[in-house]
This record gives sequence, structure tokens and C-alpha cells, in this order.
Amino acid sequence: MSLEEEDEGFEHTLLVVREVAVYKIPPRTTSGGYKCGEWLQSDKIWSGRLRVISRKDRCEIRLEEPNSGDLFAACFVFPGQREGSVEPVLDSSRYFVLKIEDGQGKHAFIGLGFNERNEAFDFNVALSDHEKYVRRENDKESGNSDDAEDSQIDIHPAVNHRLKAGETIRINVKHKAAGGAGMLSAAGLTGGHVATPKPKVLNLAPPPGAAKIRSALPPPPNDPVAVRIASTITGSSVKGTNEDAKHSTDSLSDLSQLQNLPKPANSGSTAASGWAAF
Repeated sequence: MSLEEEDEGFEHTLLVVREVAVYKIPPRTTSGGYKCGEWLQSDKIWSGRLRVISRKDRCEIRLEEPNSGDLFAACFVFPGQREGSVEPVLDSSRYFVLKIEDGQGKHAFIGLGFNERNEAFDFNVALSDHEKYVRRENDKESGNSDDAEDSQIDIHPAVNHRLKAGETIRINVKHKAAGGAGMLSAAGLTGGHVATPKPKVLNLAPPPGAAKIRSALPPPPNDPVAVRIASTITGSSVKGTNEDAKHSTDSLSDLSQLQNLPKPANSGSTAASGWAAF
């Protein structure tokens, strides 16, 4: 078998739908297109499996028996002839009209119906994928000569960029403007004296436990200041004791004045005896 025959026998399955319906359709009355609303349920002539196969530049729509796989009918879609082979109806997205051929030059038109809309959508996508594949293959064949030229690598000798003897390189470096203006002078801006920012003093919080003030250390012995403070504290304490004793004596003297209080008039014997006892 030649290479051409091997390529012709290579098949790639694009879509398989388990069940589709085939209808016998009436002749087209107008040039506008077909309408599935004109088909009768009694016009259904077959139901089975549909396969879309890509075979080189030709796409085949095969209607096969679901159990045995025998071919019922086939529709061939050649490049650029999709509209003449597969035509969607005007009043539904699930129905199409296929042009079937017997391989001997005879053809007929049948109605094809899908049970679900997503199956009809996948059918359209499979046909579009085959067209893209054929277009891409044709572009490859037409551009073989150009690709061959592009595939050749033009190798040039490496260029020597090293300096020859006596050659020098001059680099102009701009000096920084003096005066400490910094970015202002570099940007071409002039102004007065640039104030130097003062460093900020950080106020740190005291460590934990620092709020408790420890007691001062005891003064050294024979310290004249400590002796003076101690004598002052001792005198204050003695004075306070004398004042407290004086206050206590005054309170007793106040109690002694109770004896000189006048007796109440017309008091009973019990009250008189009480005052006498006091």
C-alpha cells in the first residue's frame, strides 16, 4: 500500500451521538430553506447512531445501526461545500437537512433530528473543527517553501568587540553640585538655606515595675545633717505628746463643770436623788 492510500485510510472520529432520527422530507417549495414544522411524525424512517469522521480533507457523516454498526447512509462534506451538504432548518436548532450519496453519483436529501440541543451544538462544532484542520493543513503545504527558508540558520562569524592597541574609551561623568543642596540642586532648583532636621528624641516608657520607688539608703553614721533631722523629729514627737496630755486634762476639767449645773425645777424625788448621787 502506498503512502497516499495509508493517508486516505486514516480516520479520526470527531463526534458520536447514540441516537438520532432521520425523516423523509418533502421537496423544497421556496428558495428560503427547509422548515421542520412541515415534517410529519409519520415521515420518520430511521433512528440510530451518528458518527462524524475526519478523513484527510473530507468529513464524513455516517448514520449507522446501533447494534451491528452497519451503514445506513453517509453524507460527505468536502472543503468549501459545507452549505450544500449540511443545511440547518429555519425554525429549529435541532434539525438539519443532509445530502446523502450512494457513491455512484446519485444523491437525496433527508431530514436529521437530534433529541437534545447540546447534541446539535456539538455536531456544528465537529464540522467547524474539521474545516479548521483542513485550512491549517493547506496553509502548511502552501508555506513549505517559506518555512524551508526560515528553517535555515544563517551563521555569521562572531564580531570581535575588543579594543585594539592604542584605542581608548572616553566616559563623561557629571560632578555633583557642591553646597549640600542634595536633590534640589541636582534637579536644577535653587532655594535658601536647607535646614538640617533635628534628631527626634524618643520618649521611652519606663520598664515594668519601675513605678515602685525604692526606699533610700540609710545615712552614714555621725552625719551632722542626719543628727539634726533626727533631733527635729524627736522634738516634734515630744511636743505632740504634751499637747495630747493637755487635751486629755482639758476634757476632765470639762467633766468637773457638770457639778455646777443648775438643778431642774419641780423635779421628782427620783430625779433629786439621782442628782444627789451624782
